[in-house]
Amino acid sequence: MDFEDRLEQMRAKVGQLAGELSTEEATKNALVMPFIKDILGYDVFNPLEVIPEFTADQGIKKGEKVDYAVKQNGLVQILIECKRAGDELGFKHASQLYRYFSVTDARIAILTNGVRYQFFTDLDAANRMDKNPFMEIDFANFNWRLSDEIRKLSKNDFDLGDVINAAGELKYTNRIKKLVAEQFSNPSEEFVTLFASQVYDGRLTQRTKEDFREIVRKATAQFLNDNLNDRLKGAVRDDYTQRPEPSMRDGSDEEQGPQVETTAEELQGFYIVRAILSDHVDINRIIDRDTLSYFGVLLDDNNRKPICRLHFNRAQKYLGLFDENKKETRHPISAPTDIFQYKDQIRHTIGYYDTAPATTMEPLDRDETTQV
Repeated sequence: MDFEDRLEQMRAKVGQLAGELSTEEATKNALVMPFIKDILGYDVFNPLEVIPEFTADQGIKKGEKVDYAVKQNGLVQILIECKRAGDELGFKHASQLYRYFSVTDARIAILTNGVRYQFFTDLDAANRMDKNPFMEIDFANFNWRLSDEIRKLSKNDFDLGDVINAAGELKYTNRIKKLVAEQFSNPSEEFVTLFASQVYDGRLTQRTKEDFREIVRKATAQFLNDNLNDRLKGAVRDDYTQRPEPSMRDGSDEEQGPQVETTAEELQGFYIVRAILSDHVDINRIIDRDTLSYFGVLLDDNNRKPICRLHFNRAQKYLGLFDENKKETRHPISAPTDIFQYKDQIRHTIGYYDTAPATTMEPLDRDETTQV
């Protein structure tokens, strides 16, 4: 099983068990130990690799322990502190990690509740754990772009120098992304002045800056929206040039045939779904299946693996989403871009099919739907 498959299994395990874990010990046994074993690749039953209830014998408050210490080449390299599933995480919850960090060889510390994992190092001051994590993963809403960064911490790929270098880049990249997002939603005076001074010939008084604040906010929002729409339109154009005529398209749905006409809005919705899932699954596995009644989006071109349905051939548009029993619920939307509002549900749907063998249940009855 490759690394991505193990991550997917871990994501599924978290989804199945996190809500049932009421104690820290249960969280360790059900989620944290499998993470150490299956994702990081260490033998949790070998004290030469993983030491539970780790205690250092110098400079530490008596009676305090770190839940796990992970060793490489005889040296402690990673410290792990666990909380109960559902508990909050943050620097204030990592007092043991902070104290142990300075008296061991460890350069990596992990704070986790089994669902979320925060990774710390000492970029700000040597041998002192940073207050902000350089990386955070959330198996309830997993970002597949971080899979390579997680792999660097695994037993077979561990190289402390590479990990620290990557940590520095991740830390500052995340901070800059956060700052950009803040400026786009609530521009600071400096940000407003930067743009206003280049387009406004008059004197930039405080009143003028305040007037420009809303202009800058709208302009940046429109820029992002236009950029997304241009990319979607380009994808739609490319897709149209590559598609065979409707009568030549292969499919098993009884309603598919030469009468079916795929609209630009349906294709726009399809590419939005692909964009939403691009961090979770190979987008080439996400296939469209147009019919007279709806535009379907499937995983692996399998009508037993529906991701969603676009009901756009009516005055009121609907997005059809599926639960674990493949029951469809229709959500009214006004435009394809409204699909982004349901990105979490769409991402969750993938887990129904990628974590278990394909079901043998019969294809859905189209009338078995709920509207909300």
